[in-house]
Amino acid sequence: MTTKERYAGVIKWFQENKPIAETELQYHDPFQLLIAVILSAQCTDKRVNMITPALFEAFPTPQDLAAATPEEVYTYIKSVSYPNNKSKHLVGMARTLIEQFNGVVPSEIEDLQKLPGVGRKTANVIASVVFNKEAMAVDTHVFRVSNRIGLTNHSKTPLETEKTLVKNIPGHLLPIAHHWLILHGRYICMARKPNCLECGIRPYCKYYNHNQKNILRHYSFYKNHFIIREYNIRVTSQKFLPRLSPMRV
Repeated sequence: MTTKERYAGVIKWFQENKPIAETELQYHDPFQLLIAVILSAQCTDKRVNMITPALFEAFPTPQDLAAATPEEVYTYIKSVSYPNNKSKHLVGMARTLIEQFNGVVPSEIEDLQKLPGVGRKTANVIASVVFNKEAMAVDTHVFRVSNRIGLTNHSKTPLETEKTLVKNIPGHLLPIAHHWLILHGRYICMARKPNCLECGIRPYCKYYNHNQKNILRHYSFYKNHFIIREYNIRVTSQKFLPRLSPMRV
C-alpha cells in the first residue's frame, strides 16, 4: 500500500464515520480555551474540565487574571500536573495579552507563541480550533497514532510529524484531522493496548497488517480463557450453593 492510498483510506473512513470531531476541553471563548490548553499539557482533559469552572469564574477576563498572583491561581489548579509552573504561565500569559495584544487572543501562530506557556502545539490548537486555520497540533496521541498507522515513517519529533501530516492531508481538513487522531488515540489506538479489532481503519494500518496474526492469536486466547473462566465460576458457584429445605407452610 502506498502512502497516498493509506492517507486516502484513513481520511475517507473518518469522514464517513466521524464527521464531527471536537475538542473535549470545555470553554466558552478563546481566552478560556487558551487557559484550558495550557493546563492540559501532560494532563487529561477530564482533570482540566474539573477545575476550570471555578478558575473561569474567579478570573473571567485577561485583566482579572493579570491582576492575580501565581499563588492565587495555584489554589485553583493545584490538582493538575506541574501547577507551580502553570500558575506562573497563566498569569504571565494574561499580562502579555494585555501588554502586546490589547487583551485579545491573537490568531497568528507566531504571535501566540509569544505568550508564556504557549508552545507550537498550543498555538496550533488555538489557531485551528478558534480561527479554523490550516494548522496541525501534534500531541502525544497524534504523534503515536500517526507513527503506528503509517501516516508518518518513524518520525522522531512532533515537528517532523506535523510537517508530514500537513504535506499529506488537504489543508481544509487539518483542523478536524487533529481531533480525529487525538480521539482515536485516546479511545481506540491506546498506547499500551491498542484495540485493533474495534478499529475501523485497520485495513490501512501498518501496525495491524504487520502484526495481524499475533493480534488475532492473542484475541482468540483471551476470548477462550474468558469463556473457560466464566464456565468454571458458574460450576463452582453451583457446587457451593446452599441446599434449601422445602418451605413449611
